[in-house]
Amino acid sequence: MTRSAFRNRAPWARQAGSAALALVLSVAALGLIACTSVPHDRDTVVIDIENSPTNLDIRIGSDAQAEHIGALLFDAVVQKDEHGLLQPWLAERWEWTDPRTLVLHIRPGVHFHDEKPLTAADVAWSIDSMHNGSIVTSKAGAFANVDRAEAPDDRTCVVHLKQHDGGLLFNMSDGLFAVVERGAGKELGDHPMGSGPFVFVSQVQDKEVLLRANDAYWAGAPHLRKLRFDIVPDAITRALELRKGSADVTSNALTTDTVYSLRNDPSVVTESQPGSIVNYITFNVRDPLLADERVRQAFEWSLDRPAMVHALWRDHARISETLLPPQHWAALRSNEVVPYTRDLPKARALLDAAGYKPDAHGVRIRLTLKSSTDDTMRLLAAIVQQQVREAGIELTLRQNEFGTFYSDVTKGAFQMYVLRWVGSNEDPEIFRYAYASDRMPPKGGNRGHFSDPTVDALIARGAAETSEAERRPTYVELQQRLHTAAPTVVLWSLDNVVVHSSRLHGVNATGSGTFEWLRTATADPR
Repeated sequence: MTRSAFRNRAPWARQAGSAALALVLSVAALGLIACTSVPHDRDTVVIDIENSPTNLDIRIGSDAQAEHIGALLFDAVVQKDEHGLLQPWLAERWEWTDPRTLVLHIRPGVHFHDEKPLTAADVAWSIDSMHNGSIVTSKAGAFANVDRAEAPDDRTCVVHLKQHDGGLLFNMSDGLFAVVERGAGKELGDHPMGSGPFVFVSQVQDKEVLLRANDAYWAGAPHLRKLRFDIVPDAITRALELRKGSADVTSNALTTDTVYSLRNDPSVVTESQPGSIVNYITFNVRDPLLADERVRQAFEWSLDRPAMVHALWRDHARISETLLPPQHWAALRSNEVVPYTRDLPKARALLDAAGYKPDAHGVRIRLTLKSSTDDTMRLLAAIVQQQVREAGIELTLRQNEFGTFYSDVTKGAFQMYVLRWVGSNEDPEIFRYAYASDRMPPKGGNRGHFSDPTVDALIARGAAETSEAERRPTYVELQQRLHTAAPTVVLWSLDNVVVHSSRLHGVNATGSGTFEWLRTATADPR
């Protein structure tokens, strides 16, 4: 970027650019003075992540780290491919014998890490545990239509439903679901034991998670012998660790400017492709100031999303009006929605209509936005704060380390928060999880306590329909209603960016940002 181009940008963009540039310069300076260090164990691949997983039992853990690391420890019934389509995994095949009966044919020869064989009875228990009270999970609502699961023999699991549920199989896919041993309860997260490609060794909160290869894995033993997930909240430190050789991998964990600064470093490689990860802001509609959709719409019209994408991501993100990935079969197309673009007069008019007139300082309404202390989230929050101020919205920022922040999010202790959907938004099932009236925590992810009879009816209709041709018009109508009601500001879909040591091979930056590639990757000796 030239100095003249930087000078002509808005003040908030200059601030964001200056902050990002400071990170880059800090990394470069630290890299010059740092002595080389490597992990103590030469067979260990080190992955730097931003925060500790909340719970490694995927039935319970719903944050990105829990689902990504947990998917290395547990197998799911099915797997999502690069297009979000479901493929056989523990279930070799399946069929709906009628709209309320799903039959799963379970793969033979699979064993848990304690060498016990995995059977259909374990699959049935895992499904029933999601709705019978054996565990407390925000994912329970996804199994609310399940009556019971049974195993007539070791290879057959029959799932009986109260009514047809088109999203059920998706909710049993990798990253969202874990097949556990029959009887496993809420304590499993303390020492997770599944059938996945890696075996749990230990975890120290806010420090590390250690895994080792499962040499008896049914799909082939991993080439990587040991994994260490280091908890490194600071982006500068994460970049420095890559340059030093103390870390081997970061996934969507560096600022775009930092990634750009590393482009000529021969010791690291960047893998990138369009992804399904979505940045978003959620409103707490129980809050009296945010209960009026005109206030939420005014906030949307106050934002200049293309400018933010340019400043924060060097244009490596795509503006979106929906939580679904842009190329998804059910996602809104450009001719099906009028996007929110920056229109300050419209924003002010909506606030006027809602009764919020400017005071002597031009402030119409005062709100609070919560975020984690992750560098990109802090920069994003700061840009949002400055943009909406021009519409008369004074935004106070509250930022905490991820554990505290996420606890507030799940408890509803916020007016607004900024976060990202990772993985679980690859199917229209995300709308039920995030917006259905009966999916408020702890039964689901409707953290903003949004409730709309039209949305509920459309969600129910979409789940009852059996083909994509039938479901798409329903989900288009649903997304259009959500766009108008604005319970969430959908910002953009991010590229998935993995930066790794050049000694690693077979790294695949999947669209959903998972660590699935660790199962097949290789590493040169140190």
